[in-house]
Amino acid sequence: MHKLILIPVMINCNKLFKKVAVLLLISASQTGIIYSGNDDENSIGKTSHNLSSLEWKLWGYGPESWKWDFNFNEIKGPKAEFSNISAKIPGSVQKSLKDAGIIEDWNIGNNNFSIEWIENRHWIYITRIPDKWMKKGGKTILNCMGLDHNGVIIVNGREAGKFNNTFVPYKFDITSFLKENNNTLAIVFRSPPDYLGQITYTSKIKDWKPRFYYGWDWVPRIVQTGIWDEIFLEVGAKENPEIETFRVVTDANRSKDLGKMEISAEMTPEALKGKVRIQLKKDTGEPVIDETLPSTILREGKTWNDLKIKRWWPNGLGDQVLYEMVCTLYDRDGNTCQVIERIVGFKNISWLPCQGALPQADPWICSVNDKPVFLQGVNWTPVRPNFADLEESDYLRLIKTYKDLGINIFRVWGGGFPEKEWFYNTCDKMGIMVWQEFPLSSSGLDNYPPDTPEEIFVMSKISESYIKRLRHHVSLLLWCGGNELYEYGDIAPVNDKHPMIRCMKQMVKAEDPWRRFVTGSPSGPTIGGSLNNFGKGVCWDVHGPWKLPFTEKDRTMNAVKKFWDLDDALMHSEVGVAGAMSAEMINKYRGDLPALPANMDNPLWRKVSWWIEWDDFIFDNNGRIPGSLEEYVSWSQGRQTAGLSIALQANKSRFPECGGFIIWMGHDCYPCPVNTSIIDFEGNTKPAAIELSKIWKSNK
Repeated sequence: MHKLILIPVMINCNKLFKKVAVLLLISASQTGIIYSGNDDENSIGKTSHNLSSLEWKLWGYGPESWKWDFNFNEIKGPKAEFSNISAKIPGSVQKSLKDAGIIEDWNIGNNNFSIEWIENRHWIYITRIPDKWMKKGGKTILNCMGLDHNGVIIVNGREAGKFNNTFVPYKFDITSFLKENNNTLAIVFRSPPDYLGQITYTSKIKDWKPRFYYGWDWVPRIVQTGIWDEIFLEVGAKENPEIETFRVVTDANRSKDLGKMEISAEMTPEALKGKVRIQLKKDTGEPVIDETLPSTILREGKTWNDLKIKRWWPNGLGDQVLYEMVCTLYDRDGNTCQVIERIVGFKNISWLPCQGALPQADPWICSVNDKPVFLQGVNWTPVRPNFADLEESDYLRLIKTYKDLGINIFRVWGGGFPEKEWFYNTCDKMGIMVWQEFPLSSSGLDNYPPDTPEEIFVMSKISESYIKRLRHHVSLLLWCGGNELYEYGDIAPVNDKHPMIRCMKQMVKAEDPWRRFVTGSPSGPTIGGSLNNFGKGVCWDVHGPWKLPFTEKDRTMNAVKKFWDLDDALMHSEVGVAGAMSAEMINKYRGDLPALPANMDNPLWRKVSWWIEWDDFIFDNNGRIPGSLEEYVSWSQGRQTAGLSIALQANKSRFPECGGFIIWMGHDCYPCPVNTSIIDFEGNTKPAAIELSKIWKSNK
């Protein structure tokens, strides 16, 4: 049983040694291994069952009242406020309630306010485990890949474990809680923390749950509760030979189609007595590697050099050739125990200094397979606040749009969550490199990362989980400490002297040393590009501006062009300009709220108050207000198109003085009437995206 245990933990962060009592609720088994499963009941290995195939019901209670009268074997629930609601997993509580007709679509008008009561309840997902899944004498593990965010696991009415972190998977040994038949599983979600939104204190963050859906400048408060990733029931022998952690690393010759692959693993003592078969196969099935080795060799690591492969290229520069790597573990009698599969590719990455940069500046020219590449793309934010409900097709459609526009990089923003495996698989296939941030972000009132030993320890487990889960993806370019993390007083970006950032850096060095770690975004001596900073060599990776850089004397695009002509930043990982959603989309989602005026007097536009430009329209039109919504939208979209096009073209023209330009932001997760996104809530491109595509696809 998983109990609340105070465990002394030694944290080693560059001579930072502190003995702390940490409330350890994170499973020690968070290895990120994806078990492929073997449904052969005669196999001595694990049988893995996906619980999404079962019938699930959702029950809702006042906080803790489920403890009073809930019998998880005879589901009656006289104190339940909501009972027996059909639910899908993965899925959110919100979506189940909407599908049941209990709440309205929160994307319409002001309906988002009417669903906040959901946060003040406890929600219970309940299912029955099929008797045929049970094995006598074997160990049964409940493997939860993503729970959002805090609660308990109940098996046959008894508490079998706790969870309190959205960002890591959990494994629970539920063997001792099971009966021979008629087993009931319940996952209880307690109320989420009151507030983790945009305006708070980063230094005080102690709840490890996505923050964006508590309210950001591009989404109102829609706080998800639910099961956001797959759940498996793994049934196997007690002394099951098993690979516990598995690492595959690939590299390529800079100038030739030759590759290198390294494999290493940690495994149980029983596994060390057997053998492993390593296969690397082309998409045709033709083998590149097919070797059977003593499993002890993997403990030390095995390397294959000069493999005849085709290199993987970013979008627009070549093909995205992928290979299937299969590791099959056999026991000493030759029985199959475990199969691990990875899709891998071969590329070579090096980082070069920008032309004309100071010697001490960070290198921001990314060389892929010996070809310097201008990093051009968008900031990737969660596709929906209820991301538990997304399907693979949602990712495929959106990423395909970006591919067709011509980008080659996503910066996965630190205020979100570790995206579903579908996202990274699709990036591998479509040639879009991934700048992956750990889940840490700015807060407005202070932007200084937590520095307590307890929170540093939790972040070390989160970063370890991220790395082990994602490091095999060929699209993964670099790791980053988080979004807009600054010293106290916002005087400069944090660096690796901060203990939490230093621990992240050390985790990357230990688990994925072949990839670059950036302390944060932005990074370097200064936070933002500005006329006061240009020409001093201090703008390395900078953020902003997010509005058109007019001057008091010049409010035309000439001023915008002059600003970018003076820019000398080495990297722009956030630049934005607001642009309205189409009039058709605004009318579709505004409900009974008026379309105009587009100012703070209108609750429709008040939700996106950072991006209101009503007065700018009046100024540009000699004191006249717009005659229609269509006129206002056309004006707004025209400004966004011009402003972003000028900025992108200016920076791409400076390459290799400038290494990249990443637009804030890519897409809406909520139907914002106006935002800095270039793709709206339904996946429609704004005019700015079409113009930017011409520059992205240009060699100039």
